Amino acid sequence: MSDAASEGFDQGSADETSSESGPRTPSPEELRGAVIAGVVPGQPPRVLKEAARYAKLLGSPLIVVHVDVTRFVTYEDPDGYVHSAPIDVDLMTGEDALAQVMAEASEALAGRGVEWTVKQLVGDPALAMKHLGEQVEAKLLVIGTRRRGIGESIREFFTGSVAARLAHRQHRPILVVPLGEPVPDDEEIWPE
Repeated sequence: MSDAASEGFDQGSADETSSESGPRTPSPEELRGAVIAGVVPGQPPRVLKEAARYAKLLGSPLIVVHVDVTRFVTYEDPDGYVHSAPIDVDLMTGEDALAQVMAEASEALAGRGVEWTVKQLVGDPALAMKHLGEQVEAKLLVIGTRRRGIGESIREFFTGSVAARLAHRQHRPILVVPLGEPVPDDEEIWPE
């Protein structure tokens, strides 16, 4: 499996496009002006459905992106091919996650009438999405809110919000899709 982080496109199994005509690998030019949806395995399909809706409204292709945070970029060839290495010795983690994202995208996007592709990037989610957005001149970045819970609160404390980091580090519009039920006005979002 090849990985794309800051430059270059995957041309391997992580690049599957679908529409009413079936899977194929898009050319970089076909992805210009795309809507990018950052997703994680097991996430509610609402993010994909909203991203597809905006891609259709904008007349743009949809790039469904999963960022493998268990790998990091080691170096990049002049032709844009990105080499990565695992942080963990469990090499199957990223491939399993990608397979799940592909299956979930196929289910959520079936019959939506939009061209879409799945890409797996590596490293920091905000930076990887930023670089891909620059590369394809994306019209919109779509991400979901984090899941509620102490584990996610701790992770966000140390790594920061992907949405906030994207808002401060690039110029493209961002659509943040709420996941789950909204927090009531009289309840603390981050309990002490």
